[in-house]
Amino acid sequence: MSRLEAVKGLVAQDPENSRIRFMLCMEYSSAADWRAAVAELEELLARDPGYIAAYYQAGRASEQLGGEDAAKAFYRRGIAAARTAGDRHTESELQAALDVLGG
Repeated sequence: MSRLEAVKGLVAQDPENSRIRFMLCMEYSSAADWRAAVAELEELLARDPGYIAAYYQAGRASEQLGGEDAAKAFYRRGIAAARTAGDRHTESELQAALDVLGG
């Protein structure tokens, strides 16, 4: 069984576990399956909008697909979530990513 299949199985067992779902997203990203990564990241953020690390990864994966507007939207949503959480470090990383795309 591949690592991807193993993580899919973990998600199936505990679909509400954001950490495991994020692991699946990262497996898709590692495999350069950007569409699957974005789909899973969207699902993760729908279930847990406070999982701030997912916004950066969703933006990055969207960029890989050529979706600059989608990437900007993820970064902006992430900046708002980071501000709400008081996470200045992640907020600055997301802002830097957004700035690279021209804000």
